[in-house]
Amino acid sequence: MRYDLIIFDNDGVLVDSEPISNRLLAEYLTEVGHPTTYEDSIRDYMGSAMHRIHDLIEERTGQRLPAEFDDVFHGRVFAAFERELKAVDGAADVLEGLDAAGVRYCVASSGSHERIRVGHRTTGLDRWFDEERVFSSQDVGRGKPAPDLFLHAAERMGVAPERCVVVEDSPLGVQAAVAAGMDVYGFTAMTPATKLAGATLLFSSMKELAGLLQRS
Repeated sequence: MRYDLIIFDNDGVLVDSEPISNRLLAEYLTEVGHPTTYEDSIRDYMGSAMHRIHDLIEERTGQRLPAEFDDVFHGRVFAAFERELKAVDGAADVLEGLDAAGVRYCVASSGSHERIRVGHRTTGLDRWFDEERVFSSQDVGRGKPAPDLFLHAAERMGVAPERCVVVEDSPLGVQAAVAAGMDVYGFTAMTPATKLAGATLLFSSMKELAGLLQRS
């Protein structure tokens, strides 16, 4: 394998959280006076750190979101995760295969550490991710599409960027990986392939990923 480190995005790649979180985000933004559809949320905010959502709303409307917005939103998301969240089909098999082959991996997500942990505990993926393998936009100054998070993860894992590949499902994540000088495999389960055009390659099922990595 040409890569020494596989960096996974979390939401939509390891856990099937994007439909849940974008539904709730659209509902809550609408509730606080910024009418938003589910489709709007997917288009504008998928893959974003929370600070980017605040910035976009203020840029477009001149208004700031309520101070309690993040806490209320996360509370709703975590409650929904407990009821509904599942791992992405095939994700556990990929992680098990990487472990068996001795290939290093980590997760680097726009979500908070708490969100990552709640999702992993709920879906059983926590068995593959100790603290040393979990990185969040909270750890850096700028979230995706800036390269900071992926570069931080690579540095902490002791791997040069050119020896890393990122697995991403959002345009922002693909932009961040490219800016970091890393290859990126674009996962098109929820995102049209045209929106991930900057990716090194595209795939539509997590069950394809192990074979793609082995052939790399």
